[in-house]
Amino acid sequence: MGPNGTSAFIAFWLFIAVMAIAGMAYDYRKKRLELDALRSAIEHGQNLDPAIIQKLLGQYSQPQTDQPQDLRPYLHIGGIITICTGIGVGLASLWLGLQFPVLKFPILGVGAIAVCVGIGLLLSARALKRYPPPERSPDRSA
Repeated sequence: MGPNGTSAFIAFWLFIAVMAIAGMAYDYRKKRLELDALRSAIEHGQNLDPAIIQKLLGQYSQPQTDQPQDLRPYLHIGGIITICTGIGVGLASLWLGLQFPVLKFPILGVGAIAVCVGIGLLLSARALKRYPPPERSPDRSA
């Protein structure tokens, strides 16, 4: 990889890092503003409907799935997206291979790995059909 390739590599990963941090900062700031508005309303003695409070506070709690069957749609979606990403990376390797022949097979290998991960996700979703949901979760007391 030459000096241009190294700088492009660094710029790409720097862009990914900045976008991830910016997304987290945006979500944090949005949550903080909503909770500050709620706190301000409570401090000023306004009557708040419990449904509004529940809506504001409830959107931050993630629902816990008790049944493995609930994961099947997410495994299907993740598998489809990952397979399509692997195909896209494979096609990109052919296109990049025209300009940089040494990168063709390594990038094609990354695409193949992504396709294999996607197939694994689809197979795991199918495997969940075979197992009945448990009567009672072992980590919960009666």
